[in-house]
Amino acid sequence: MNNRLKVLRAERNWSQAHLAEALGVSRQTVNALETGRYDPSLPLAFRIARIFGQPIESIFSDQDSVA
Repeated sequence: MNNRLKVLRAERNWSQAHLAEALGVSRQTVNALETGRYDPSLPLAFRIARIFGQPIESIFSDQDSVA
C-alpha cells in the first residue's frame, strides 16, 4: 500500500515521534507505515485521516490501482 504519510507529516514539520504520540502508536510504527513495511488497521487509518483532515483515499492508495 502506498501512502502520503511522510509528505503530510513533513508539511506540518512534525517528527515521527510527534505523529506517533498523536496516533497512540510507537515511532517505529510510524516509520514502518511511511516505508510501506506495515499497512494500518482500519481504525488506525481513520485516526490518521482525522489528524490530517483528509479522506483515507487521499492518504492511502492500493499499489495495484491504476490512476
